[in-house]
Amino acid sequence: MKTLHIVLIVIGVILLVAFIGVFAGSGVYDKAVVLQEAVDKEWADVQATYQRRADLIPNLVNTVKGAAEVEERILTKVTQARAGIANAKTPEDLELAGREINTAINLAFEAYPQIRSVSNFSDLQAQLEGTENRINVARQRYNEAVSAYNSHIRGFFRSFWLNMLADEGEFPKKEGFQSKQGADEAPEVKF
Repeated sequence: MKTLHIVLIVIGVILLVAFIGVFAGSGVYDKAVVLQEAVDKEWADVQATYQRRADLIPNLVNTVKGAAEVEERILTKVTQARAGIANAKTPEDLELAGREINTAINLAFEAYPQIRSVSNFSDLQAQLEGTENRINVARQRYNEAVSAYNSHIRGFFRSFWLNMLADEGEFPKKEGFQSKQGADEAPEVKF
């Protein structure tokens, strides 16, 4: 009877150790999967932010350029009409120049009631800054996710369990965001 108790205790200890091993190994594996998915998600967020920039900035630049061109045409007409008044030699010239300036001013206020180029350029500058800040935050979050993932898979006991439970290459070490050569130089915005 004593021998049976010893055998049962040994079997119980073996089963307990096996259960703890499987439980610990599956926890390590599951955590590696979660962290790997977090890295992939953060990289997708970086890509989405790049796409936002690619979609937004050209449209903003074109809108600001278009508004500036409209204002330039209006101001040119007003300036030309004023020059006509200054150069008027006869009352008819003066009356014609006066009508032209009134037409130009009315056009300016009807078609474009507020001169906004400076405001538009300021808004564009704010959008550029905000977009670059979003990209920077997305890259930082990606690097944080890479760091957490790499720390997890490279731990001694965790890497032991991952080597036992995972296929080779299933959890490779990830690289953090690397800027392109010359990225330390600010891009030029051209109008």
